[in-house]
Amino acid sequence: MLRARSFSASGPVLRLLATAALTCASPALAEGTDILSSQTLSVSGTISLAATDGEESWLDGGFGKLSTSGTKNGDLRVIPMLSEANLIWQPRISWAISGTVVGTFQGGERNEAGLSEAFLTYKPMRGATTGFSARAGLMWPPVSLEHEGADWHVRDTITPSAINSWIGEEVRPVAVEGTVSSQLGEHKLTATAALFAANDTAGTLLTFRGWALHNRRTLAFNDQPLPPFEPDDVGYQAQHTHPLLDVDSGFASRPGYYAKLAWQMPVPLRVELFRYDNRADPEWVNEDLEWGWHTHFNHLGLAAELLGTKIRAQAITGRTRMGYAEGGRRWVDMRFRSAFLMLTHPVGTVGLAARIEAFDTHNRGSWWGSEYDDSGWSATLAGKRAWGPITGLLELIHVSSDNDSREGIGIDPEQSQTRLQADMRLSW
Repeated sequence: MLRARSFSASGPVLRLLATAALTCASPALAEGTDILSSQTLSVSGTISLAATDGEESWLDGGFGKLSTSGTKNGDLRVIPMLSEANLIWQPRISWAISGTVVGTFQGGERNEAGLSEAFLTYKPMRGATTGFSARAGLMWPPVSLEHEGADWHVRDTITPSAINSWIGEEVRPVAVEGTVSSQLGEHKLTATAALFAANDTAGTLLTFRGWALHNRRTLAFNDQPLPPFEPDDVGYQAQHTHPLLDVDSGFASRPGYYAKLAWQMPVPLRVELFRYDNRADPEWVNEDLEWGWHTHFNHLGLAAELLGTKIRAQAITGRTRMGYAEGGRRWVDMRFRSAFLMLTHPVGTVGLAARIEAFDTHNRGSWWGSEYDDSGWSATLAGKRAWGPITGLLELIHVSSDNDSREGIGIDPEQSQTRLQADMRLSW
């Protein structure tokens, strides 16, 4: 029998914002407080022109790996769009406490607007060799080596890797996080640990769609569409997933955790190890047929510099399980992995970037099996140049993949897509 539980993530986020507001309204505000001024507000946005071929995007009901599609025949299609707009509010409550709230609009194949991040940061004065900081609220965990800024934009390309695309779409907890850093001679060690909730469904989209490459982020309270199911699978899983959701009985009744250890060496080389486990119960399901997915993964990140060339690499391997145990296996038992290598190098005022990556998923559940396996690779070339508050980017990306689920909608399991895209980013 299905045991129904539901939870709306609006409660913890609204309580977080209310706490910040009450703190701001206190008559004993500390020196350095700045709640609403031109220094606390900023806006960013991206206008795009994309030329894409290939199959229908996953955002529009298909299995396409990119956020844009070709024509219905798979031919080249050119589309102008307002890709993104962000309103960023970063109030300073005291000299050690600040907030970040980001409202985001995303356009293209699927228009949506909502809350991107909302968290408080505590950062006291650093000691001679040791520092401490903390965050609490709705935020992305510190995994990506490609994103930066309060609006979490991609630094050197238009499209992030498959790894960081997935982090942006499904790994969205409400967390309490602490970080300690220590200078040991010429070495610097940083340790981060967090407890989180409202991320029980992470793994749903990755299982049924496979990996994807896009710069869209899941916004609070919004869902992500799933590709069409096989006829026998309809009625067991909702046709969508809410990544910001506690399916278990009550908020944070079964909290997950993540931990990170980073080592900055005396040479220009940084190594990062990251562990994530949402600890979701695979047998819990709500009335909308959204399940708990027990998802955990290990991640390795490397950042180095050699003769002016920056080298970045990330690799991830993990597992997700959902449903009841039958014959010793859950309905879904999926292992996933991906890795990329990226080089960036400046040539005058232009920054060049090249990335190569591979990815796959391996399904061996009692109900959902190898027909949902997904494998592929991608190559990306990009260039960017900044003119004050405007940054122009040009990117060519090619992705090739094999997914047997495509046969259910009458197309070849092996598909490839190529896109040439120009972006103009503005920030002020």
